[in-house]
Amino acid sequence: MTPLRLALSFLLIISSISVAQARTVWVDDQLYLPVRSGAGTQFRIIENAVPSGTPLEVLETGESYTKVRTPKGTEGWVSTQYLSNTPIARDQLTRATRELEQAREDLTSLRQQLSSVTEERDNLQNAENNLTGQTENLQDELRKIKSIAADSINLERRNRELREENQRLHNDLEVLTAENERLEASKESDFMLLGAGLVLGGVMLALIIPMLKPTRKTDNWA
Repeated sequence: MTPLRLALSFLLIISSISVAQARTVWVDDQLYLPVRSGAGTQFRIIENAVPSGTPLEVLETGESYTKVRTPKGTEGWVSTQYLSNTPIARDQLTRATRELEQAREDLTSLRQQLSSVTEERDNLQNAENNLTGQTENLQDELRKIKSIAADSINLERRNRELREENQRLHNDLEVLTAENERLEASKESDFMLLGAGLVLGGVMLALIIPMLKPTRKTDNWA
């Protein structure tokens, strides 16, 4: 085997091994980061077991270490490779889950509000329809009242005219009654005069008739 073929065979084997080992992996974010007094593993740990997802305030950035302040107020150095500019996946998932739950609650609340608003709208629509009906009824009653009022005015005027006519008739009746009484009195007077005249005529006839009878002549030859 020539050296060229040997080299090609060796590269082929190495490539096969590399392909076999080339797989995707993820760094486990479940770790506890120690805070040291200096930028290096030779410095002592001043705060141990800072859990993943803990927010740290950056005070100074180094090549491999970053000076930070922990939530407890400890200032020290931590390995930069274990720091992330974004929250860890677990916190992001927790926050996303919390936001999703909040969104679901908001959606439920909005649905309830929509249902309440819809119900209130329906109630208002029914109330408006009722008010419209009541308004129409009131308008009908108003027209009836106006008609009755007009009829009442006409009736009052008619009653006044009838009272005036009745008064005139009453006056005329009194006049006629007085005239009738006068005529009755005049008639009685005429009857009395007529009776008296008849009596007087009778008396005069009684006096005149005997005078009209022929008197018997004295029979001298008797």
